[in-house]
Amino acid sequence: MSERQVAAQAGKRELNKQDKQRRIADAARKLFIANGYDEASTRQIAVKAGVALGTLFLYAANKRDLLFLVVNDELEDVAAKAAVAIRSDVTLMQNLIAALRPLYEFFGKQPGLSRLTLREMMFYESGLQAARFIQIRQKMIELCREMVRIAQRRNEIRNSSRYRRAGEVLFAIFQIELRKWLAGASRPNVENGLRDLEEAFQIVIAGLSKRE
Repeated sequence: MSERQVAAQAGKRELNKQDKQRRIADAARKLFIANGYDEASTRQIAVKAGVALGTLFLYAANKRDLLFLVVNDELEDVAAKAAVAIRSDVTLMQNLIAALRPLYEFFGKQPGLSRLTLREMMFYESGLQAARFIQIRQKMIELCREMVRIAQRRNEIRNSSRYRRAGEVLFAIFQIELRKWLAGASRPNVENGLRDLEEAFQIVIAGLSKRE
């Protein structure tokens, strides 16, 4: 077999793999929304995707892993949007709201699925999709740290070697406010959620301020 034929076969296998993953993710999304996460089974998802149950487990270790197979691609896109929203010439608050707006928009699109995702991500540390999700979450924490560093360089807040911890605190507040926002309405309004987030951030930023 020539190198060209080997490459062609490898390309077909990769396309087949991607197609199966897409079908599994689509089936899981539809069943989670239609039946609820707790009621949907891995067997039902495999049947709807047109794959064997054993094949499904090559892509996701369990039902929680399937949930993150559904959302990881979109979460990566959202994290990328957050990164490009950060500027060096605006306030910490402006950067925080601009960077976190894409996440509010993402989670607000399908509140039911988002509530499931936020519930399951609390202790999500193992599974085939876990490493990818943890990497995305870490990117968002690093963005919060970078926003604090920008504010320090602009002399907006006190300089401190604990900027990393300050970034973690800001990210934790975001997670709390996001959950509260999604729990409070069947059709959450993004602007209302960001307004409440800004109020919570104001308390922390006041503590970081250079003013005594």
